[in-house]
Amino acid sequence: MTMDSLDGSRFLEDPVSRGQQQVVRRICARVAGPLTSRDVQVAELPLGGVEIWLDSPRHRWRLHHRMARELRLAGWHTEPGPDRLLLLGWSAVCLGHRARMLGAALSGRLAHFDRTSFAAVMIATRLRHEGMPAAELPAAVVERCRDALRWPVRLADLDGLERRSSLEPIRLRLAQVAGLESKVSRRCAEHLALAARVARTVAGTAPPARSRAGGPRAGLTERMVCVSVPNSVPGSVPDRAATALDQETAR
Repeated sequence: MTMDSLDGSRFLEDPVSRGQQQVVRRICARVAGPLTSRDVQVAELPLGGVEIWLDSPRHRWRLHHRMARELRLAGWHTEPGPDRLLLLGWSAVCLGHRARMLGAALSGRLAHFDRTSFAAVMIATRLRHEGMPAAELPAAVVERCRDALRWPVRLADLDGLERRSSLEPIRLRLAQVAGLESKVSRRCAEHLALAARVARTVAGTAPPARSRAGGPRAGLTERMVCVSVPNSVPGSVPDRAATALDQETAR
């Protein structure tokens, strides 16, 4: 079922999207966290949509609230019940909200690489101080930066979901969201590629020089952060990072 864009209280029957139940379970399990995710139960409703509940009553209200927020951000209309959530189909209002949030990410957090550079250098340096092997550093830094960006995880949640509707306004909203998601996905990939490159530089395993078209270049922030990190890692890691980034910037 799908909510009519002209009347938020009216629902029209619509085919259930393929993969919906699996995607809803994935989103709710992520929100619930590793300790509670096994208690998340999802079942299809007879006339379309799904219902979500927790086997354990602990923190049920708080988790239901967080799950509903993430499901609405994905574009679905949800209704809370006394002991479960009902997901009743695509909502033009919620899809419009998702489009605005994707646009805000593109013009805000994802528009500038300095914050990712700073975070990658600090995370990599801390992990090196803690003794993480240089070969494992890039993957660990990328994983933490991916969590900080948030959108890579949210987009991955929707893998396998067929998003369709019999209503023209909803189809247009879905197409708009798909286009924005593609842009956000590419921008996130650029941020994570930069984080991996910074981590390799801090670890002293930077790859050979790349062309200008190879992605975002090392900036002043990366250099300033590298040289400001206390030089206590064996092998003078921050000094090597600063030198490598100086060379990268000069290209």
